[in-house]
Amino acid sequence: MADWIYILNPRKDTLDGEPSDKETMRQLAEEEPELELWLSRRYRMQPGDRLWFFFAQPDSAVAAVAEVDEEPRADDEDPDVPFLVAVTMITEATKALYREPVSREELGLGQVRSVQKVKPEALPVLLARAGL
Repeated sequence: MADWIYILNPRKDTLDGEPSDKETMRQLAEEEPELELWLSRRYRMQPGDRLWFFFAQPDSAVAAVAEVDEEPRADDEDPDVPFLVAVTMITEATKALYREPVSREELGLGQVRSVQKVKPEALPVLLARAGL
């Protein structure tokens, strides 16, 4: 199992037309937890991997988490979207992270890319804060 950071900028990114802020993600976790997310390239994600949502603004922190349902796949219907990955939000863990997010400093993030692996030293903090 691998753990990934998925960067969302609420001022630039949307989820089905909704802002990609931590409030929207918490609500999706409770009401519509199954999502398809855009990827710029095919990452080696496997079913069972976790995707930790890092919100770039207004506070840089992880405040939601999902489980990868299937390997990323090409999106043949939309040439502007190279790859999609199906995930299911982990409701209780997302609610816990919403209440007490994990800050950028706690993650030890340097340069932020759209998707990157969680640093091994940050994983215990994420798991504890999410109640996993």
